[in-house]
Amino acid sequence: MSLKYAVIGCGRISPNHIAAAKENNLDIVALCDIDDKNMEDKILKFELPDTTKRYTDYKEMLEKEDLDLIAICTESGKHGRIALDCIEAGCNLIIEKPITLSLEEADKIIQRAKEKNVKVSACHQNRFNKSVQKIREAKEKNRFGKLFHGTAHIRWNRGHEYYERAHWRGTWEQDGGALMNQCIHNIDLLRWMMGDEITEVVGMTDNMNHDFIEAEDLGIAIIKFANGSYGIIEGTTNIYPSNLEETLYIFGEKGTVKAGGQSVNLIEEWRFADLLDDADEVKAKYHENPPNVYGFGHKPLYADVIDSIINDRQPYVTAVDGRNALELVLAIYKSAAEGRSVKLPLEKCSTLDFKGRFGR
Repeated sequence: MSLKYAVIGCGRISPNHIAAAKENNLDIVALCDIDDKNMEDKILKFELPDTTKRYTDYKEMLEKEDLDLIAICTESGKHGRIALDCIEAGCNLIIEKPITLSLEEADKIIQRAKEKNVKVSACHQNRFNKSVQKIREAKEKNRFGKLFHGTAHIRWNRGHEYYERAHWRGTWEQDGGALMNQCIHNIDLLRWMMGDEITEVVGMTDNMNHDFIEAEDLGIAIIKFANGSYGIIEGTTNIYPSNLEETLYIFGEKGTVKAGGQSVNLIEEWRFADLLDDADEVKAKYHENPPNVYGFGHKPLYADVIDSIINDRQPYVTAVDGRNALELVLAIYKSAAEGRSVKLPLEKCSTLDFKGRFGR
């Protein structure tokens, strides 16, 4: 059974989605982008057949094509509206991170997907990293014992050229800043590993080196989880002269783990009191060396979503997971803007609430 598939938004991240779709034998029926050149480039790059349809209006595509699965890869501020229209058309979805920029939109996506019985997966593909899966297995087997704290460090570089290539980047309306765009994958992993439910967040954000964008280039936060553990987030796009690292630490009473590399794709520390496995063997076995920060997670994420559609189950990474990551970033923004700790859960919050935060 080959599912009929389309991509909405053929920019920077779309090649990862199209490659994953081909590797999972999806029938790539159509591409959609407001710029025909973007679609032509992808058709040539991936040697898609001449029969591949091209649309500049996704609503026209929804009317004319009978699609099983759509990937939404547009600028972040458009994810929510497009997702809701696709759900109304009965299409299953993979939505690039962040799932949307508004908690109210995220809640609508979750609710309408349930009512229409369609599957929606937030594209947090790093959950499928070999290293991350090994750490998750240890957590689920309670090898850490009581969790003390975890940390997520995203020390990257984004310069003027990056933002010039797409003017929506760094805006409150369509993107947010370093935490929402570059750091949300590792923020998702930290929340997922440490227990998901959060009671309180304290954050600080600043724009120190990017006076040409509206949002932050540095974010630091402390998180209190409902299970009594803590989290620390440090995210920045100011690292000279290029990307340095993305790391995730988990500290418990009986275990210490560090995942690092370009996209938490390496296990660099593996220490457990139970001595169930050899640390050097684990480091060697659960080691990936991706060509860029996107890693290798799109292919298995697609495989999981396809299986969830065929077998009518929830995907491994759900829309609720996407909302959780979004909520945490927005809570940091809110805490920083208001100069106080913020209690969770949040019901209403959007990046638009912070427009003018840094005088831009």
